[in-house]
Amino acid sequence: MDYHQVYAQWLASGYFDPLTRAELESIQGNEREIQDRFYKTLEFGTGGLRGVIGAGTNRMNIYTIRIATQGLANYILKNAEAREPGRPLRAALAYDSRRCSPEFAQEAALVLNGNGIATFLFESLRPTPELSFAVRFLDCAAGIMITASHNPPEYNGYKAYWSDGGQIPYPRDEEIIREVNLVTDFASIKVAKREDAEKTGLFNIIGREVDDAYIAKVKEQRVDLDLIKRAGAGLKVVYTPLHGAGNIPVRRALKESGFNNVTVVPEQELPDPDFTTVGYPNPEDPKAFELAIKLASKLDADIIVGTDPDSDRLGAVVKNKAGEYVVLTGNMIGALLTEYILSKKKAAGTLPENGAVISTIVSTDLTRAITQRYGAAYIEVLTGFKYIGERIKEFEQTGSHQFLFGFEESYGFLAGTHARDKDAVVAALLICELAACYKERGLSLWDAVTELYEQYGYYVEKTTSITLKGVEGAANIVKIMSRLRENPPDAINRVKVVEIRDYKNRVSTDLVSGAKTPVTLPVSDVVYYILADSSWFCVRPSGTEPKIKIYFGVKDSSAESAQKRIDGLIGAAAELVKA
Repeated sequence: MDYHQVYAQWLASGYFDPLTRAELESIQGNEREIQDRFYKTLEFGTGGLRGVIGAGTNRMNIYTIRIATQGLANYILKNAEAREPGRPLRAALAYDSRRCSPEFAQEAALVLNGNGIATFLFESLRPTPELSFAVRFLDCAAGIMITASHNPPEYNGYKAYWSDGGQIPYPRDEEIIREVNLVTDFASIKVAKREDAEKTGLFNIIGREVDDAYIAKVKEQRVDLDLIKRAGAGLKVVYTPLHGAGNIPVRRALKESGFNNVTVVPEQELPDPDFTTVGYPNPEDPKAFELAIKLASKLDADIIVGTDPDSDRLGAVVKNKAGEYVVLTGNMIGALLTEYILSKKKAAGTLPENGAVISTIVSTDLTRAITQRYGAAYIEVLTGFKYIGERIKEFEQTGSHQFLFGFEESYGFLAGTHARDKDAVVAALLICELAACYKERGLSLWDAVTELYEQYGYYVEKTTSITLKGVEGAANIVKIMSRLRENPPDAINRVKVVEIRDYKNRVSTDLVSGAKTPVTLPVSDVVYYILADSSWFCVRPSGTEPKIKIYFGVKDSSAESAQKRIDGLIGAAAELVKA
């Protein structure tokens, strides 16, 4: 059935509500819009759903939510651990400040209820890491978070979690995808009425009890309580939740820990699904901090922290030697917190012999050098925090390691095992503790970055991306990735390529010896190039946006030479990765 026929079915069917049909009538004659909305069904991928809100099979709406949730419910009923007689399986649900998030969350809950699964839905917006925590705290078989994280305002999404509180890894993710793909008839979807589900105890609203337990676990991750008592109150913090779910939990965790001098950016404090003051609510983007920097300059703040709409990513801004506010990269924050946690535990005699730090293949190699210094294990996983969560679960099951810290370069950090996803609430608390530590020494966190580089070498990383939207864009992404595999470059910026790691075909090729070795990580559409001077770059399609992402990394003896090398690498690679 082509997209014209599917469009006609949606227009004619009485299953869809009048507003949906009216929206579809408004695009009659707009061939490009009809094609984009109906040329495919919004795919339930390894991270769940994410797409533009609107009517159509390739859009986020209550109907695509129903399909995804019925497939998830079918999988839960077939595969969840058995419960005692008379007690239904459970699922936790949360949502952030985006358009339609409360409606999508309730719709998902009612589909689960229609399948006999009890749901526990937060009374108002909450951070993604708290949903991850709630899954295990409430002994749930699964969890759902309605969020599109840091995407532009027109997007929303749906992330699925399993009973361990982590996003669903391979092969379970593919098994769930198969179940979702089997749901092709809306008539097969079971949707309960809320009043009926409430009467039978299947639909439940949650709030303060889970909040209190979550914040208590966050506060357990503080490293040096004496330091916070001495220096916490004197630290001037400016915080922006970027109109999202972090506002209350971040402020609460900081206040209850002794950071009393926290000022919130007033224009960005309250939920706003249009993200009016920022447009692109991503702490990876320096523009997101423009209002915060203006406020910090007036207050002479020591640090700015910002969280994205679902408060799983954290950005930070600090003063450099010239007194100017500088946005730290995710790699800088990750390396700073790794050094702080390991050095403090080493000094206190609490660093375990089997301690481990986990990061991703596209994150800074500086972390590896730090862990080597302190005798901790460094474990590398694919991009995506679910792989870090998977290893934490493995540690708990086998006792092979004790988890110390995990991060990915895209501003995701986690200390503690209370959550199995990145947690900007705990990261905000830790980065403020670290800032207080340096302020007590008369230094800023920019001085801390400089100390790291002077001790370990100047590691510089950069991430760029190419946006390729729509049908043509998707096809171009496939072509680019195929070309990079089939016709790899011999040299980049006049530096020889010595190794290629193809994570899709799970093989690493040494171009000097010709030897091939298996890649032990799961299959992923990633190509990674290592150059003769130890610099590297990596290419992969984004899992959440219509983009190809390109990562670069170099190490040198000075900031200037490292920057020069990475600029040359970026320029040369741009010619390789183009549509």
